[in-house]
Amino acid sequence: MSEGAERTEDTTMRAALIDAFGPAEALEIRRIPRPLPGPDEVTVRVRTAGVQLTDAAIRAGWTPPGARIDFPQTLGNEFAGIVVDVGSEVGDLRVGDEVAGFRVLGCYADFVAVPAAQVVRKPATVPWETAGALSASGQTAHTALELLDVREGETLVVHGAAGGVGSMAVQLAVARGAHVVGTASAVNHEYVRSLGAEPVEYGEGQLRRILDAAPRGVDAVLDTAGHDNLLTAVHLGADRDRIGTIVDVGLQSLLGCRWIRSDRSAARLAELLDLCAAGSLNVHVRAALPLEEVARAHRDVETGHGRGKIVLVVSEDDPGPSRADGGRP
Repeated sequence: MSEGAERTEDTTMRAALIDAFGPAEALEIRRIPRPLPGPDEVTVRVRTAGVQLTDAAIRAGWTPPGARIDFPQTLGNEFAGIVVDVGSEVGDLRVGDEVAGFRVLGCYADFVAVPAAQVVRKPATVPWETAGALSASGQTAHTALELLDVREGETLVVHGAAGGVGSMAVQLAVARGAHVVGTASAVNHEYVRSLGAEPVEYGEGQLRRILDAAPRGVDAVLDTAGHDNLLTAVHLGADRDRIGTIVDVGLQSLLGCRWIRSDRSAARLAELLDLCAAGSLNVHVRAALPLEEVARAHRDVETGHGRGKIVLVVSEDDPGPSRADGGRP
């Protein structure tokens, strides 16, 4: 390999990006410049990156509050990997650290530069696929239970209990001592039951089935699926301030329920990773696909069906230190 070829390989990376909003087929894998960390950032070699319905919504034309889309735009908002470079003001992370983290955009790539405040060390016992798929759904579920004030002895209804956010919300609520009723398609009932919830089938008659499964009444409702579930939720007897959705902002506003946005932080992610390490929280990965199959991953999450999460496996090799001095300036 020539000197010039070596230099190009060292300074570029693969990324899954879009040049314009569009369908899943708008995603392309291209080489772009590899990011360097700012003073308070680290660069991480991405091992795995979770795929969210939010990512598909951005690809199709939605811009998250406070974000800016600059084409060509790399997608992806959660990751796990190995630190390969650190900024001059970073004091608690080192090259070689195994980490998980989050960023609004840019995680479907070989490398991501991210503020150190959005990265935490990955416990050695937590698999890469779990760590890469945890942050977005896990922190959304954790935030939702806080905002809905779910307590021991109460009954929580989770719409979409088999999905990424729903399955984590079920487990976290059960750990709090709540009774959980989870709506899901019939094929996912055994899975929802294994998480600790009482499954109820979607569709006509859903309201009666939920009430039958909650003889003590319903205290809170979390909608992670949409499909007009809030129209059922408001007839379950819970205070509307304790009925929340992460997907149906139109009905939420009309009915006076709560809109839930994830309040992501390193502390929250670290707590979730510790729960995974202890075996108290399971991240079900239904598919682990190579980066080149990102369009397939988007088509899958957009169906709204399936258990748990989809993960992109970006790399499997140990990148090693990026600087001879171990990565510290």
